[in-house]
Amino acid sequence: MAEYESPLWLCPYCGFKDSLWNTYYWKCPRCGKPLRVIYEKDFNPSGRGIARYSSMLPFTPTKTRGEGSTPLVVERINGSILLFKLEYLNPSGSFKDRGTALSIYYGFKIGYLETVEDTSGNTGISVALYSKLYGLKPIVVMPKTAPKGKKALVRALGAELVETPDRSTAATEVHRLIKDRYYVAHTWSYFYIIGASTIAFEVYEEAGIPDYVIVPIGSGGLVLGLIHGFLELVRLKVANKIPRLIGVQGYSACPVYQALRGSIVSKKSSHYADGIMVLNPPRLNEIVDVMKKYGYEIVLVDNEEILDALYELYNMGFIVEPTSAAVWVAYKRIKDKVEGSTILLPLTGSGLKTLIEREPPAGYSPI
Repeated sequence: MAEYESPLWLCPYCGFKDSLWNTYYWKCPRCGKPLRVIYEKDFNPSGRGIARYSSMLPFTPTKTRGEGSTPLVVERINGSILLFKLEYLNPSGSFKDRGTALSIYYGFKIGYLETVEDTSGNTGISVALYSKLYGLKPIVVMPKTAPKGKKALVRALGAELVETPDRSTAATEVHRLIKDRYYVAHTWSYFYIIGASTIAFEVYEEAGIPDYVIVPIGSGGLVLGLIHGFLELVRLKVANKIPRLIGVQGYSACPVYQALRGSIVSKKSSHYADGIMVLNPPRLNEIVDVMKKYGYEIVLVDNEEILDALYELYNMGFIVEPTSAAVWVAYKRIKDKVEGSTILLPLTGSGLKTLIEREPPAGYSPI
């Protein structure tokens, strides 16, 4: 007999449970904390994209724009094997499409007609794209400081854009707009963790389990999804080890670093990496627990380092956004410590959506 009759909402804090198909909860209705989704799993890959892992998902979306199955570029550098996972080649230009494909299909399936989401950029683009795919009306709340290219693309995809002074205000303003709309709530949503776990499955199938993963940490969906995916492979006896995590945050927003290492006193800024500018991630405790158990290092980066790394990645042939460049900063910082290892670097967002108003670094040459 199956352990679960159907996918269930589960609160690991207070024990609340309900069928996934009864009611949508973006957080626990009893204690207000983040929920998980529990269901039967079996590693039986077939096909392409995230649907290849339907046996590891709570349901399979009926529509796709090719999310998942992103290229894995292997480079031997400094005695190590680097695995660049090109997540910026997803349909909307970021890894968020994996979670959004699940989330928006679910919202459509249970009968919502409109979606609403707060975001620094990438999730808003993704939500707008998949909402229109299912015929839903999207409303996206973004800070005015978000990259102009991202805001323009949200509008171009037919979403109503609501601008706020900053990212924190966007996270509170969105509650005024929820009403009868489907609140995607990607910083809370377990669908985004499940979606990100498919990255781990793809890497395993193509290159095995890496020794390390360098991962940018904002709301935490990527780091939690990756470790969730690798843990599931071990639980199902498909793989036999878990990679060590190297987390990356910026000086402007580093709640995980502060929880692990204490307060910082620095005037450095990292706002160019807008994808990790999350001051209060709802799953902070979960992220900290994962970093304590599987983390090897956590690195803070600043704007100058990010932009230098961005041009280096351009020179290597990767057209990414500044948040993606943060992982390259971290790699350079710890490369001597991990020499001889296999290291996964997810490049999370496309540089085609961002505009950097800065001259290339001194001495930079694309030749």
